[in-house]
Amino acid sequence: MASHIVGYPRMGPKRELKFALESFWDGKSTAEDLQKVSADLRSSIWKQMAAAGIKYIPSNTFSYYDQVLDTTALLGAVPERYNWNGGEIGFDTYFSMARGNASVPAMEMTKWFDTNYHFIVPELGPNTKFSYASHKAVSEYKEAKALGVDTVPVLVGPVTYLLLSKPAKGVEKTFSLLSLLDNILPIYKEVVAELKAAGASWIQFDEPTLVKDLDSHQLEAFTKAYTELESSFSGLKVVIETYFADVPVKAYKTITSLNAITGFGFDLVRGTKTLDVIKSEGFPSGKYLFAGVVDGRNIWANDLTASLSTLEALEGIVGKDKLVVSTSSSLLHTAVDLVNETKLDDEIKSWLAFAAQKVLEVNALAKALAGQKDEAFFSANAAAQASRKSSPRVTNPEVQKAAAALKGSDHRRATNVSARLDAQQKKLNLPILPTTTIGSFPQTIELRRVRREYKANKISEEAYVNAIKEEINKVVKIQEEFDIDVLVHGEPERNDMVEYFGEQLSGFAFTVNGWVQSYGSRCVKPPIIYGDVSRPKAMTVFWSSVAQSMTSRPMKGMLTGPVTILNWSFVRNDQPRFETCYQIALSIKQEVEDLEAAGINVIQIDEAALREGLPLRKSEEAFYLDWAVHSFRITNCGVKDTTQIHTHMCYSNFNDIIHSIIDMDADVITIENSRSDEKLLSVFREGVKYGAGIGPGVYDIHSPRIPSTEEIADRIKKMLAVLETNILWVNPDCGLKTRKYAEVKPALTNMVAAAKQLRTELASAK
Repeated sequence: MASHIVGYPRMGPKRELKFALESFWDGKSTAEDLQKVSADLRSSIWKQMAAAGIKYIPSNTFSYYDQVLDTTALLGAVPERYNWNGGEIGFDTYFSMARGNASVPAMEMTKWFDTNYHFIVPELGPNTKFSYASHKAVSEYKEAKALGVDTVPVLVGPVTYLLLSKPAKGVEKTFSLLSLLDNILPIYKEVVAELKAAGASWIQFDEPTLVKDLDSHQLEAFTKAYTELESSFSGLKVVIETYFADVPVKAYKTITSLNAITGFGFDLVRGTKTLDVIKSEGFPSGKYLFAGVVDGRNIWANDLTASLSTLEALEGIVGKDKLVVSTSSSLLHTAVDLVNETKLDDEIKSWLAFAAQKVLEVNALAKALAGQKDEAFFSANAAAQASRKSSPRVTNPEVQKAAAALKGSDHRRATNVSARLDAQQKKLNLPILPTTTIGSFPQTIELRRVRREYKANKISEEAYVNAIKEEINKVVKIQEEFDIDVLVHGEPERNDMVEYFGEQLSGFAFTVNGWVQSYGSRCVKPPIIYGDVSRPKAMTVFWSSVAQSMTSRPMKGMLTGPVTILNWSFVRNDQPRFETCYQIALSIKQEVEDLEAAGINVIQIDEAALREGLPLRKSEEAFYLDWAVHSFRITNCGVKDTTQIHTHMCYSNFNDIIHSIIDMDADVITIENSRSDEKLLSVFREGVKYGAGIGPGVYDIHSPRIPSTEEIADRIKKMLAVLETNILWVNPDCGLKTRKYAEVKPALTNMVAAAKQLRTELASAK
């Protein structure tokens, strides 16, 4: 019985790749050093899977930044601004596209479907010249082979690649990206030919866009692409892998009728209807079905008995020798190895499986199907499943009752936003184009050390509190010196915007090494929501009050919103997500009201992840947006008109959900959009009326580049062309935590100077 892994995390169990990348970027180590760390990581992953008995082991799922950028390199689709002169793409060009460099900005970054992973968006047009410019897929296949491991090379499929791209600057928005299919297929043929020559017997094409609502023109592109590639596939077996949702019936019919394809991979965890589709539409005889029954997106141990019965049902349809047990998606989205968790208590630990454990689950299921069931493994799993269902730690009847009571009302503030803004202006007395930042300030090595030592009981609480107060004072002084209007305390006491709150709420558990890649070298450690959520005591009131006492300017209270806490955690899978979200919303509501009572007049409730939770299918969007927006309103429906509620959102391709954003009814929304200005502003240009305050980010904090005053002023002018002067705020596009003070100080100085320059221009124009 065969087993398969769609993809594997690449950061390493202790974030080895992260540290190697950052050392290389800082000029502290060489390209050879980086390549050595990477080769060691790859070989340990391949050997680990081989030792676990996995038959179809992926290669080329490793990346120095992101697999879509790797595909852009493979195709030589480098935007002109990077001055690449052909040949094999090296680190210089590759990392410039990802991170920008001293003279040019980075390419846009956006969320990979509905995950918290990001990819670098290809920029294509009719004049893009394609050439085979990165031989990474072939060299990694050969590298594994030299270690005695025969792998399945993985490529982002040609249609998904084009559908995830955007028209380059200066190219008509209506340009059909699929018209480039004929230009890129010859390069795919070259890669396939080289892989075949190197000895590959299987190749995996990831085509996750197949789970979206595609029109017939887009579906025809799959037929065209794989029919065109058919001749180069002779002597090879090819699997098309889909994930993150059900494949719609039309798409299912399209791909299963492709002669050139040997196998099809489906996500049977999030794709709850796929099994019915296979039963009703049938499955092509002689083809392989890669059944994704082990969850690639969450960290709960698989219910092996339930998975086995799903697999047995499929076996009846496709036959024993054509069924392959697989993960539902790449394991990139889970933590690496439970072995490294020394602080989790045994009960909760028994409920979990990280990537390394999921590999064992896949193999155990494959063996059980082949009649070699590991009884001990299965009974330990059954015991853990039973313990999780019956544990008193999971349920809190009071919380359940309070959350159930929320369903009747829609929880809105009593007054409309323009009346509230007037009341707030009387109290806050802000200039036009008020300036602020998003919340965090640079987290220095010193600051991280203080937090680490306090956590390890190496310094007293008093010493810790004093160190944090000192840091807040420094941040307040810096902002006053720059003449910023609404201040933040800089969040020096916080490790991560979700983890910090999760640590103070009940129903959450935390890992020591449960890191998951977010983008590039950035990793996050999602909390685990295992039970009902409540707030035992105030979480941020002390620090916000301390910060407000240091200045006469308004100080923002900083909270993470319920939808973001939900979307950036590993969420319990034993109740609907919205129920968990309502529980978190009630906890944040208590915090908002305590902040207001403590005299904090501006409170920011970040919903950075609202957009990314949007289901991949149109038919499911309204239900999600309804409960997500409702959850946000629950948090602040009880405050006075004079309390100004801000929210912040990331990766804002918002045009399709702008009405839901208006429905959130925040007083001010700040938006991360500096890599994609035009997209955001077009929604207002097209006549959507937005009466609340809005701050579209005026510079990109994900790049070390420092924008000039002129550049920022120019950006604000573009915004003023479509937004009312009295609602526009001026701010960076995201928190400053990951930047250095040497970049932050000049950038903020230029930002305030640009706002003042425009205030003067607007005043004289009157």
